[in-house]
This record gives sequence, C-alpha cells and structure tokens, in this order.
Amino acid sequence: MSPAITFAGKIPAIIVFGDSSVDAGNNNYIPTVARSNFEPYGRDFVGGKPTGRFCNGKIATDFMSEAIGLKPIIPAYLDPSYNISDFATGVTFASAATGYDNATSDVLSVLPLWKQLEYYKEYQTKLKAYQGKDRATETINDSLYLISIGTNDFLENYFVFPGGRSSQYSVGFYQDFLAGIAKDFVKKLHELGARKISLGGLPPMGCMPLERATNIGTGGECVGRFNDIAVQFNGKLEKLVEKLSKELPGSVLVFSNPYEPFMQIIKKPSSFGFEVAAAACCATGMFEMGYSCQRNNPFTCSNADKYVFWDSFHPTQKTHRIMANFLMNSTFSHFF
Repeated sequence: MSPAITFAGKIPAIIVFGDSSVDAGNNNYIPTVARSNFEPYGRDFVGGKPTGRFCNGKIATDFMSEAIGLKPIIPAYLDPSYNISDFATGVTFASAATGYDNATSDVLSVLPLWKQLEYYKEYQTKLKAYQGKDRATETINDSLYLISIGTNDFLENYFVFPGGRSSQYSVGFYQDFLAGIAKDFVKKLHELGARKISLGGLPPMGCMPLERATNIGTGGECVGRFNDIAVQFNGKLEKLVEKLSKELPGSVLVFSNPYEPFMQIIKKPSSFGFEVAAAACCATGMFEMGYSCQRNNPFTCSNADKYVFWDSFHPTQKTHRIMANFLMNSTFSHFF
C-alpha cells in the first residue's frame, strides 16, 4: 500500500453512507435485531472490543482513513462516546441491513438512506458551530464521500418476499428503481457541498457463504443468478456516474467496483493467504450472522485470517484490508 504520507492533508475527512459493509455501530443505538455489538464480533479489534462492525476487526473504511493519514477508525455518528471533534475528521452514518429502497430498511427497522442524509445535515450544522462556517465549508467540499449499499435490496428484500417488490418490478426495473434513488442521493449530496464522491457497486453476492449454503443442487457453488444481477446493476451504476460527472459542476465522481477484486479473492484464496472461501469463520460458517454468531460456538474458527468471510454475509478484517488497499491504489487515486 502507498504510505499514508502520500495522501496526508489533501482529504480532511471521510464521510460514509451505506449498510453493514460500512456501519461502525450505528445500529447499536436504534431498536433493531440487526446488530453485532457482542462477541465474537470485534475479537480482533483493538482491545477485543465488539463495536457493532459486522467483522472480527476493522472494516475497509477504517483502513482507508488510516491510509489517508487521518485516524485509524471511522466512528459511528450515533455513538455517544464520540462528538463533533471526532466526527470532524471522519464519520459513518451507515446502518446494517439497510438499502436504497425504503422497503429494505423497513424489514429490520434500520436507518433508511434518507434518514442517513438527515443526520448528515445535522452533522453539517454541528461542524459549522465547531469549526466556524468558512473552515467547515472547506471540510465539507474537500472531504471524501463513500457510499456502499445495495446488496440487501436484493438479498433481504426483493428475493425474500414473494408478494413484495418482486411482484411489482422485474429484476431489471427494480435495478432501475434503485439506480434512480442512487442518482437522487448523489445529487442531494452535491447540493449540500460534497464534491469528491465514490458510489460503490455490489460484490459477487452469490458467493456469500449463506447463498452458497442454500445452493443445494450444485454442491455449494456460487449462485450465478445473483452474481449476474450484481454485474448488471454495477453496469447501470457505472453509467449513472459517467452521466452525473458531466452534470454536477466541480465534482469528482467515481464508481467504485468491488466485484472483480473480491471475485479474485474468492476464486484463488491461496494467492491472498486464505485457506477457506466457501464457508465463514463464525459457527458452522454457512448460515450464521448477527445473533446466531454466538460467542461460545465450538465450531467458530480460531484464526480468522485464514478465512475470506467472517460470518455468512460479511468479510473478515483481512479481506477488508485487501479490498481497501486495492481501492486506495486504483479508484480512489483520482482524489489525491
């Protein structure tokens, strides 16, 4: 990875929106079962502390913050142990189990994307009071905005409820519906002063251990249909970013695509120092996440660094670090 000093000083803060891929514990402070603030989550985090990150340790955005020369973790906005002086250099509004679609956030009563934006507006007010209007405006303009969301719209919503979105929309139209929400969200961020924005794509979601475990007829292969949908949707988001780049003055917009690098890890885990890609570290490694990842489960692995996935849905700290390094040295190099 490029040394942190290369990036230092150019980006005052990282501001994050999204789902469990980038939630650092906001869900701990809302009434939902979509939580991970208990062991064994966080067992490889500083002090072995479960923070609400769906991981054994740090997540990609934490590593990015460190690489830029900011702080080693990005705190959750709703965490009362942090205040505006902490959030001035980085904050996440993300909420595990949410999606672009409000119907997705309703499934487990988590923060919808519009609510994350409301919290961001509140944050701007606090930042202006803390830094003064001029400096706060600079911070807002120069910060790096990361959006990582969308998997749950398909895997927790569209394909789960037969009478819901799948009866209203074909997969293609649902993708267009979600892309329309993404477009509005990016435009609103731009109106609020954001200039450096990364819109994240979907990972190979058919290769999550949970999906593989339920893919009975194939002996646990990746679910090709889900991966195809991720590729299609990523194509639509990429076109959206190209279009918005021309429309939004002064903006540097990038499409951040995790699909290929993540797929390389899954296909050739040993090249990256992993031993297991099809099952997760937690419990049996096939179905468990959240509360089903119990602390004393005898099947939970002892060394998460050997595993691509921590629970049946989420990557390990090591995978997050590899993905962060890849993105910092490719897509995000546009911002420095």
